[in-house]
Amino acid sequence: MIAQPQDYHKISAEEYLEWEAKQEFRHEYVDGEVLAMTGGTIPHTKIYLNFYRALYPHLSKRGCEAYVSDVKVQDSKNNRYFYPDLVVTCNAEDLKSRDFIKHPKVIVEVLSPSTGKYDRGDKLKYYHQFPSLQEYVLVDSESIYVEIYQRGEGKIWNYCGYTEGESITLESIEFTSAIEVLYEGVNFEVPEKREQV
Repeated sequence: MIAQPQDYHKISAEEYLEWEAKQEFRHEYVDGEVLAMTGGTIPHTKIYLNFYRALYPHLSKRGCEAYVSDVKVQDSKNNRYFYPDLVVTCNAEDLKSRDFIKHPKVIVEVLSPSTGKYDRGDKLKYYHQFPSLQEYVLVDSESIYVEIYQRGEGKIWNYCGYTEGESITLESIEFTSAIEVLYEGVNFEVPEKREQV
């Protein structure tokens, strides 16, 4: 989803949770600031739903769950709350939770022109602070390209990019898929603007 910073004063995590529970639209919370989430494009939505559909039969055999954009991920150590496009957890506490995922194993964000810089920058830094996170996946919505950051030794994160004709592998959940599965039904053509008469 597309995150746009709003002009809010800094508030506590408790104030955010109380306020956000009454809102019609979703908001992330980072270091005292509230970020409004706006809707994505149809390709954006198709991509994360395709990813979810590919993961579902695989995860159900492993005692793991995948959730899409309306599920909140809590970084309790840093008092941050996010709504990733897709999150996978295999943690027993998370699987019983009704409010938040606290131990994500895989987080997926679908990139758009307006979110790419944030998802590759600050959000990458924030997500790397989850001790449970093993893989952070960025899926381009404008072309067939997937980036995967995999946790290595210590503070090292390994990076690999994948394109058309290749398969992606999420080692932490032993999942492999052709990249085209994620892009099934996605139209990259931008409609021509009609001239006003």
